Amino acid sequence: MTEQLDPAARTGIVRDGLGVGIATGAYGTSFGAVSVAAGLDVWQTCVLSLLMFTGASQFALVGVVASGGAPMSGALTALLLGTRNTLYGLRLAPLLGYVGWRRAAAAHLVIDESTAMSVTRESRPAARLGFLVTGGAVFLLWNLATLVGALAGTVIGDPRDYGLDAAVGAAFLALLWPRLDTTRNRVVAVAAAAVAIGAVPLTAAGVPVLVAAGVALLAGVLRPRVQRPEVGP
Repeated sequence: MTEQLDPAARTGIVRDGLGVGIATGAYGTSFGAVSVAAGLDVWQTCVLSLLMFTGASQFALVGVVASGGAPMSGALTALLLGTRNTLYGLRLAPLLGYVGWRRAAAAHLVIDESTAMSVTRESRPAARLGFLVTGGAVFLLWNLATLVGALAGTVIGDPRDYGLDAAVGAAFLALLWPRLDTTRNRVVAVAAAAVAIGAVPLTAAGVPVLVAAGVALLAGVLRPRVQRPEVGP
């Protein structure tokens, strides 16, 4: 017999998911404006949000393009930042239990917010509802907001006249700032920034970001493993 959610629990999950969707989706206006400022047109910007649909990777791609980097460098940077979604998928696959085309469709909604709103649930129906409502709300509103931001970006003229050419860097800083909550993370961030700055005069645009990411990967590899105490019989 399939487990059913009671109406109060269902209402709470839907309310929380829509709240997250509205707050996150609205940020798509920033991407739309930044993408146009980077030189993409409205349709290219909208296609990115529709098909890529992962904010950090989208900002990374247009950031490389804005700095004059090769499209391949931008794509590699975006791919690197999007690898975390693969790890999310490994956790979500057994939790949600989708198979066939449903699993393929659900994979497009695997983002930070939909993952967070599903892995905290105690049952599969609750996890599925949290995942679908949150992922669907973010997807819809992010794409609508992207269109609005892109159209607004074309109306204002040359974004550099308003200082909007700095928006890509500001957007990345906004994404990074909440994660600088520990000394270790701050040290890694400073080290990565130093390596990236050193690589700027020596490499093509987009490569410094990839090199800086290597600092984070190295820090993860060298991080001391926490030894769990053995539990006796």
